[in-house]
Order: sequence, then structure tokens, then C-alpha cells
Amino acid sequence: MSSRERVLGRVRRALADVPRDERPYEEAVPRAYLREHGRRTVEETVALLAENLAEYRAVVHRADEEELPYLIMRLLAQRGPQYVLVPPGLPPAWMSAADPTRVHDRAVSTPEELDRVDSVVTGCALAIAETGTIVLDGSPDQGRRRITLVPDHHICVVRVPEQVVSSVPQALERLDPARPLTWISGPSATSDIELDRVEGVHGPRTLEVVLVG
Repeated sequence: MSSRERVLGRVRRALADVPRDERPYEEAVPRAYLREHGRRTVEETVALLAENLAEYRAVVHRADEEELPYLIMRLLAQRGPQYVLVPPGLPPAWMSAADPTRVHDRAVSTPEELDRVDSVVTGCALAIAETGTIVLDGSPDQGRRRITLVPDHHICVVRVPEQVVSSVPQALERLDPARPLTWISGPSATSDIELDRVEGVHGPRTLEVVLVG
């Protein structure tokens, strides 16, 4: 018997005395919580997102579609990377002005190879204003989860307003739970017992978010 079969067997035994007409879990559990905290205009929601991103020490930029390639070029030039990692579905125009050597997201890439990459540029699934969180779901413009965890510098583009939601409940309604979701609130950081903050332990040391719209 496999581990899966043992677990399912325990579940069946635990539910053996549950009446068939009992209310399903989705109906029995009240879900009267607020879907968002206060009403905001689109501009106010985006401003709140920018504020909370900055609170988490992400660097926030704003641009329109025409400015975006040149902004990405400047951000990469400031870091001076030799290599930049590019997901397969990243819009070509975004990198049209940048000149570092591009490394493509490949399943065969080793952690050592990814560690030699300085920067990564991706899109996102959506951004949550109330928590200052960027969510990635592995779509073609984001690539595999690991490419945003190993390089030290992550540039993430958020389309405004279509990819911005106010709250976590609103985000959950739009996300596919079957996809590999990565929730990012600022650059990777941790603190020791003396509360000394160290960045870059579990992911990029620098997160730059570009709000495009």
C-alpha cells in the first residue's frame, strides 16, 4: 500500500460516520470577511501598492509602454550585469534597448549556472495593494520559480491597472491554485535572534518593481 492510499484510507475512516446529507464544507464555513478594507479608486489602489512595496524595501518605478524598454535598460546598466535571465514568454519589446548577454530559462540549467546570472526580468500574475505583494504563477512571461530565487537582482513588471487588485481575497479569485504560485513581499530577507536583518538569503537581494500604465 502506498503512502497516498494510507492517507486516503484514514480520511475515509474519519468520514465514515458523517451523514450523507451534511452540509458541505464550502457552505458550512461562514465566509463573511471583508473582501477589501475600504473603497478606493484605481489610482488610490495603485498608490497603496507602491507605498507597501516601498515599505518592504522594494524599489518602485513607474513608466508607460514606450518608456519601459529604456527604463529596464537603465536599471540593468546601473547594476552592470554581464548576464540577464529572460523567461521564454517575456515580451521582446521589454528587452529591446538592453544589451547584457541574455540567458534563457532552460530546464537543464543547474543551480551553479543560475548563480552566475546577475539579474532576471519577469512579468507577474498580479499584485496585491493591501499587502504589497507580487504573485508569480509560472506563466511564460515569468518562467520557472527557481529563476526568480537564485539571481541577486529581480526586475518585475506589473501592468496597471489590469494586474493590480486591492486585497488577498480578490487575488485568490483570480489565481489558479493548480499553478506554482510564488508570493513575494519585498526582497528576500531574514533576521537572527538579535533582529539583525540580512537580505538575499532565500532569494534576490534587490527587487525592483515597474508599474506600467
